Amino acid sequence: MAARLLRLWALYAYLDGMWIARDFRSFIFYYLADAVTAVASVAGVLLLAQRFDGIPPWTRDQVLFLLGFGMVARFVPDMMGNYNVLHISRRIGRGQLDHILVQPQPVWMALLTEGFAPFWGLLSLAPGVGLMVWAGQRMGLEATPSWLLAFALNLAGASAALMAYAALWGFAAFFQPRAAEEISGSAVDLLTDLKGFPLDALGPGLRTALLTVIPAGLMAWYPCRALLGLDHGIAALWVTPAAAVALCCAACLMFRMGMRRYAQVGSSRYTSFGHRR
Repeated sequence: MAARLLRLWALYAYLDGMWIARDFRSFIFYYLADAVTAVASVAGVLLLAQRFDGIPPWTRDQVLFLLGFGMVARFVPDMMGNYNVLHISRRIGRGQLDHILVQPQPVWMALLTEGFAPFWGLLSLAPGVGLMVWAGQRMGLEATPSWLLAFALNLAGASAALMAYAALWGFAAFFQPRAAEEISGSAVDLLTDLKGFPLDALGPGLRTALLTVIPAGLMAWYPCRALLGLDHGIAALWVTPAAAVALCCAACLMFRMGMRRYAQVGSSRYTSFGHRR
């Protein structure tokens, strides 16, 4: 099973690299556009932090670390599931789930491997890593083995939470394929648009909502609070991974329920009354 996963990831990585590097002009323009998009996504918060020397109670360097963490946390889902999980409602709503069901492999394996794109979005990864390293050096952050382990767990948790949230909303496409076709992408945009803002100044009710109903705080704010020592206590380091596990379990449960309905009604795309033909 593991060997097959690695072979499929290698295959899609090759296709991703060939698509980007098919000619020099495409390569330059693709990564230039990607760099502009990456900078624009954090420019607002970055300029605010520079102008006011931080966003209290966060210092400027802590805000830079927050922005870098958020960029990397978004890159991982883009690399692993932008074609599938992050836009799963599109595949369900358009009847493309049938393309997965006829393949001689489990559905979960297809969702985790199709469209694997390690070269896609690299210019959002590099600035994110650079911001974290630079900010960490300025803060004198000590990257001990235990801290690096906590960092890896929180980064994985933030990325998994985003993918699970997209899949949770994608459940609606099993019941309303046309209306909910793009709902997963909209849910992802909602989380990523808010990921770069410190949420400390918000009221407790709104903060709780942004950690549960709309878990944008799990993308960067809460894990960075724990990693930078703004939220004291070892338990804070486990909040994001635990929340990600809960979201993933809920997403898997809802997806299984949706698949049972899909087995009964199928897709209307390929019928004479379907909204897409």
